Amino acid sequence: MKLLVINGPNLNFLGIREKGIYGTQDYNALLDMIQKKAQASGCEIICFQSNHEGAIIDRIQEAYFDGTEGIIINPGAYTHYSYAIRDALASIVVPKVEIHISDITQREEFRRISVTKEVCDYQIYGQGLNGYLMAIDYILSFCR
Repeated sequence: MKLLVINGPNLNFLGIREKGIYGTQDYNALLDMIQKKAQASGCEIICFQSNHEGAIIDRIQEAYFDGTEGIIINPGAYTHYSYAIRDALASIVVPKVEIHISDITQREEFRRISVTKEVCDYQIYGQGLNGYLMAIDYILSFCR
């Protein structure tokens, strides 16, 4: 099984930005955790991160052609207003999970809005980096 993890803007700054909200582990720790999960699960997981909306859309569209069987996406701030990312996700018919490290329901009002949620099968928030592992498990159970 081939999964794609997409991380949006500022996720590459994990461990640097707002440690009280996002924790102290850096982005490489997240990537290592995901790859260990891939090995344990016997699946291929490709990770992609961009601070650019168009690059995220391009990668979602590429997933249509490259055999991706599930998408986990943390759109970052694009969650709240990117109808372009929403439309790209809607066009790919594979299981999709939207993930957020922090509890977006307990933060600023604008963060409580997700325009991408409705085109995903599931949403996980407030579980820290462990939410990525939960998302992988969800997709694996969905597909197996």
